[in-house]
Amino acid sequence: MKAAVVHGKGDIRIEEYPTPAAGDGEVVVRTRVSGICATDIKTLLGQGLPKDLPTILGHEVVGEISEIGRGVEGLRIGDRVAVYPIAVCGNCYFCKRGRHNLCEHEFGLAHGIDGGFAEYVRLPKEIVNIGGVVKIPDSLSFEKAVLAEPLSCVYASLKTCKVEPGSVVVILGAGPMGLMHLKMAKWAGARVISVDLRDDRLKTAKNMGAEVCLNASAVDHIDEIRKITGGRGAETVIASLGIPGVIEQNLKLTRNGGTFNIFGGPPAGQTISVDPRWLHYGEINLTGTFAASPVQFTACLDLIARNEMAVEDLISDRFGLDNFLDAVERAKNQTMIRGIVVF
Repeated sequence: MKAAVVHGKGDIRIEEYPTPAAGDGEVVVRTRVSGICATDIKTLLGQGLPKDLPTILGHEVVGEISEIGRGVEGLRIGDRVAVYPIAVCGNCYFCKRGRHNLCEHEFGLAHGIDGGFAEYVRLPKEIVNIGGVVKIPDSLSFEKAVLAEPLSCVYASLKTCKVEPGSVVVILGAGPMGLMHLKMAKWAGARVISVDLRDDRLKTAKNMGAEVCLNASAVDHIDEIRKITGGRGAETVIASLGIPGVIEQNLKLTRNGGTFNIFGGPPAGQTISVDPRWLHYGEINLTGTFAASPVQFTACLDLIARNEMAVEDLISDRFGLDNFLDAVERAKNQTMIRGIVVF
C-alpha cells in the first residue's frame, strides 16, 4: 500500500509500505479520509517523535472495513466507520470509571502503532473491544465524519469546564481547534470571546459566531475582557494553544469561581507560575483535558450526523497522499484552517 512514512524528525516520505492484515479480534479499514492534526505536525518537528521508526502518523481516520479478524462481532466488510484512535485495556482504574483516555496501558494510532496516513490501517482488538469502530450512517459524508475525533476532544473540554448557557467563554487561539471550541461553546449557549494574533483567523472566528474578537498584538485584550465582563473576568478560559507563557499571562482572565482549561499540549519540561492565594481565595478551577472517551467520540459523531453541529466550514484544504508534503508545509505555516487527506 502507499503511505506517508515518517523516518525521523522532518523526514516523511511517500512510499510503498506493507499492507496490514487483521489478526484475531482485529479489523482493517480502507482509509477514505484522514484529518491533519497539530499533534501530527508537532511530532514531525520532533516533539514526541516515536522511538520505533519508521512509522505512520494520523489518528483521525474514517473509511470502510476491508478485513475482519476472527472473533469480531457486529461489524461487516464494507461497513462505513469512524475510528476512536486510542487502544485501551478496559480494566484499569481509569477505564472502569469511563476515563479511557487516561488508561494506564493505552497506546493507539500514531502512538505505538501505525496510523491513518495510509491506504489501510489496522485496528487492534483494544480499539475494537471498546466499541471504537463506530458505524457511519449513509447520509453522513466521510469528510464530515472525520471531524468527530477532534470535535470530541473539544467536547470533553466543554464538559470539564461545565460551560452553561449565557456564560462567557474566552478562547485563546483561533486556529483549527480554537474554532472548534468556538462552535462547541456556541452550541452550549455561551457567549464567546476569541483572542488571537492574526486578523485573518479572527475574521473566521467572527464569521463562525464569536461575539467579540480581539487581536492581542493590537489591543490590551486582558483589559478589554475585564471591561466586557464588568471587571470580573470570564466563567471559562480555554487555552487552545500549548504555549506556557501565554497560559500564565492569561490566567488572570478567569473570574472568581471560574475555570481555566489547558487544552493545547504544552512542550515537555516547561513550567508556569501560579499564585496560590488567587487559586485559594478565588476558588479557581485550573484544569487540563486530553483526548476524549469513546462515549464522547460517539456523541460527537451523532451531533454531526444530526446536523446539530456544522463542521463543513472547518475544512479549508483537501490533499491526496501524493501531495501530502504540501499539506505538512501548509499546516506548519498556519496557512489553512483544517486540512484533510482524501484517498
